[in-house]
Amino acid sequence: MIHEVDEGIRRLLVDAGVPGGGGELAFDPPTKEWTARRTAPAVSVFLYDIREDRARRSSGSLEVHDDDGVLLGWRGPTRWFVLSYLVTAWTNRPQDEHRLLSQALTCLVRTEKLASRWLTGSLAELGLSVALEAAGPVSEGRAVADLWSALGGELKPAIDLKVTSPLAGEWTPAGPPVTEGVVLRALPEHAAGEAARRLRYEGPTTAEGEGFAVTRPRPLPTGRRPRGGGPIR
Repeated sequence: MIHEVDEGIRRLLVDAGVPGGGGELAFDPPTKEWTARRTAPAVSVFLYDIREDRARRSSGSLEVHDDDGVLLGWRGPTRWFVLSYLVTAWTNRPQDEHRLLSQALTCLVRTEKLASRWLTGSLAELGLSVALEAAGPVSEGRAVADLWSALGGELKPAIDLKVTSPLAGEWTPAGPPVTEGVVLRALPEHAAGEAARRLRYEGPTTAEGEGFAVTRPRPLPTGRRPRGGGPIR
């Protein structure tokens, strides 16, 4: 799911023309080594924190059917996680960095959720919202200064981006539907002149002459009255 969120953010920014002009959009940590290798303007989208939104945790599995109503399997409960990113701009001049960061900010603050065209993999299959919150407070227990200290760099203007994303539950596939049924046959030495006994099945069947058979009205024994009254046959 994390790599799918990365791809969603990348598509969002690229559609908005960020960074544009031959710049680089990277998900690498903005360390001193990374900045030393940089040869063009760049926007760094660095994932630094992952936390579960426990208030949205649920239980129980859901049945999944195809268009014909056939059971495909069971999907475990979806869990939700908040992914925190540090978005920074890198050029040779502070003015250019601020301009590039402003472009990224404009794109992110006007986007409340990732559109379906930006979602891939399990996020696209689930069809659930992937919410964005830009320029909010930094995650609990983690100050901006601490982040830059851990990265080995100096404090720099940055956008804190939080993405609340679903994580698909465990998938349990169902077995293939029964269409042929079971035929019970007696052993040869005890089956002389006897036909095989078939198990009855309420509903349609693809078996022809074997397996489950559609139930049919059984004739009443002579002298017995059908339920609900009526003449004796």
